[in-house]
Amino acid sequence: NDIRATFDSLGRLTNDNELESMISEAPGPINFTMFLTIFGDRITGVDDEDVIVNAFTLFDQGNGMCSEDRLRQMLTTFGEKLNDQEANDAFAEAPVDSAGNVDLKKFASILTKGVEEEEGA
Repeated sequence: NDIRATFDSLGRLTNDNELESMISEAPGPINFTMFLTIFGDRITGVDDEDVIVNAFTLFDQGNGMCSEDRLRQMLTTFGEKLNDQEANDAFAEAPVDSAGNVDLKKFASILTKGVEEEEGA
């Protein structure tokens, strides 16, 4: 499942009991925001950017990219939804290529650090 794959990708192997415990913490169906909350609570010593990058792997097309349209739809539809203005602000500086795909790692960095710090990196 996606939760196990995300933990495994961080080198934090979990057993079925731990996964069931995390899932049982959710007050309802696990949406994107709930996933981030549960995931973030369980990963100590990992910064926000790593949590976001790993959550974004759910949308990864296998190349570290996701279409802007799909990512925008997910962020405005599920969990603590972004409103149109918040989405526009978030995507104003998004690293979008000519095919309309967002570089997920760079986007996560911009979301957590801001544009200026990302450009200086």
